[in-house]
Amino acid sequence: MRTQYGNNPAMDPSGFVVLADFVPQIVQEIRYYSTYNFIGDRIDGYEEPCALLTKEAARALKAVSGEMIVRGLRLKVFDAYRPACAVRHFVLWGIEDQDIRMKPYFYPELEKQELFAKGYIAKQSSHSRGSTVDLTLLDMKTGKELDMGSPFDLFSEISHPDCREITEEQYENRIILRSAMMRNGFVPLECEWWHFSLREEPYPDTYFEFPVSSEYLRR
Repeated sequence: MRTQYGNNPAMDPSGFVVLADFVPQIVQEIRYYSTYNFIGDRIDGYEEPCALLTKEAARALKAVSGEMIVRGLRLKVFDAYRPACAVRHFVLWGIEDQDIRMKPYFYPELEKQELFAKGYIAKQSSHSRGSTVDLTLLDMKTGKELDMGSPFDLFSEISHPDCREITEEQYENRIILRSAMMRNGFVPLECEWWHFSLREEPYPDTYFEFPVSSEYLRR
């Protein structure tokens, strides 16, 4: 543990890497750095539009990327490590904020308070442990995302991985992603087709607080 962080391991990024350095073929669209997300503002703790992951999760994702490239596909990441302060931002928005301007795009069928009860937003997130990633697949020929039947962060039953109210092609695209991730040590989430956590995560009890910043990692 880096001595400069004293007795606060949650601020120690020494077990993390910048994903693009580790997996150069990765495509990134870090939604919580932008304003195009279910809240509509940049989320606390996102100082840079880059994906960070634990070394172990990045190594496993590199293997997935290699498999997909053989198939003419690339991984596109929407979110990876998420600081605990970002999760608090979500929770405060859910409890106190009356703003629902992004409801038509991300939770059209639900009231915002239901997002917690139905498991779409957690008061503690596996993302903060550093080995969880939200991602999809990109067709290298067209440059477009594969059609998964619902977009990232659409909080709806249609986004459940096993939902069959989509076309066979959309379902097969989900299976391609899910199978590759599971073969390489990731576990899916039952309510989001894009969400996977490393089964043997290195920090199962630590919820990190440091910002999403490549400069922070390289100090």
